[in-house]
Amino acid sequence: MSGRFFCIGVGPGDPELLTLKAVRCLGECTTVAYFAKRGHHGHASRIASAYIPPSAGQLRFEYPYTTEHPAEDRTYTSALTHFYENTARQIAVRLNAGGTVGLLCEGDPFFYGSAMHVFERLRAYPCVVIPGVTGMAGAWAEALLPMTQGNDVLSVLPGTLPEDALAAQLAGSDAAVIMKTGRNLPKIRRALERAGRMADAVYVEYATMTASRVLNVRDVTTPAPYFSLILVPGWRQRP
Repeated sequence: MSGRFFCIGVGPGDPELLTLKAVRCLGECTTVAYFAKRGHHGHASRIASAYIPPSAGQLRFEYPYTTEHPAEDRTYTSALTHFYENTARQIAVRLNAGGTVGLLCEGDPFFYGSAMHVFERLRAYPCVVIPGVTGMAGAWAEALLPMTQGNDVLSVLPGTLPEDALAAQLAGSDAAVIMKTGRNLPKIRRALERAGRMADAVYVEYATMTASRVLNVRDVTTPAPYFSLILVPGWRQRP
């Protein structure tokens, strides 16, 4: 009989933002799997470390890449496809033995999460997805920045978009969250200026973590780390 598979969202960084369900499901796991940058401790496993049973086995999967490449880069997509297929195969071995495997995911598993690619390959197994607090929710809470109200439309935009497309989306949105900032920050700045949204844009890095910073986008003088995003609020204190 096959075991159970949990996709567990662990939130943006603060361990206290794990849900009660995430903590309970972690306690049931015989194996905990997680992703990591090569040579680094996995961020998701660090967040959840206090709740991983000492008796649980662990599966660590190192990403072949740690920066975004263009979607049309076939070498990049091929390497990731192989990576996710290998991850799913190793988890399936534990599931076929009757184990309960929890795959950790930063933020929410189905929101720009690597876990969704493994989930799709393991649909044949009994699976529970535990949603997590998203990075953008952690960021606007950190910035004390109300984002939407009433009929405001919120757009979630990847910073990897071409500059023209990014500027057009920003100009047509009431509120926006720009993900995947990193090395795309100079392009994002130009798009914000073109869309007339620079004055409102707020930069947040390491949201909910001890190293968090909140700045106006114009005031960012250091390279943007992986854990950074930009908020453009639509809410304007209307009654």
